[in-house]
Amino acid sequence: MILLSAIVLWFLQGFGWIEGRFTFLDAEQLDRSILAVLGSILSPLFAPLGWGDWKMAVAAVTGLVAKENVVTTFGILFGVAEVSEDGAELWSALSGSMTALAAFSFLVFNLLCAPCFAAMGAIKREMNNRNWFWFAIGYQTVLAYAVSFCIYQIGSLAVAGTFGLWTVVAVGVLAVFVFLLARVAKEERAPGRV
Repeated sequence: MILLSAIVLWFLQGFGWIEGRFTFLDAEQLDRSILAVLGSILSPLFAPLGWGDWKMAVAAVTGLVAKENVVTTFGILFGVAEVSEDGAELWSALSGSMTALAAFSFLVFNLLCAPCFAAMGAIKREMNNRNWFWFAIGYQTVLAYAVSFCIYQIGSLAVAGTFGLWTVVAVGVLAVFVFLLARVAKEERAPGRV
């Protein structure tokens, strides 16, 4: 599955339209590829998380196939053919695209987001109900987005002093998280609970 998705990624980033003609692209024309067009459509969705670049959006989506695909996608998109054990080649390429806070937000999103296709298949088989399956996948994805959103927006306020509408929304989401956690703890301490 990973090999197949890497081949599809290579094709999508290697071909595009130049002057109305569908053609093979070289490394300098990557922004005109099919993958860049698709990623640019998704990238505004991830901008409040700090990584609204089309390359990051594509990497997050390919992580749904398999989490290992995130590294493969970065390797293809940043032109890193071989990555050493410590990943120094990839880290230097990524550091120009994301801040440390945005990278942390990206990592948290990918950790909490819906699992790979194989795990999704197992969830569907175990739940044996299409509606509950989609609820579970949606819940994981929304939770990942909300946590990453709070990390980046509140982190931007703490680190850079950036304050805006998204910061207010993030504080509201954080307040909901705290309320839900406190409510559960209160219910567990209630006397007479069986």
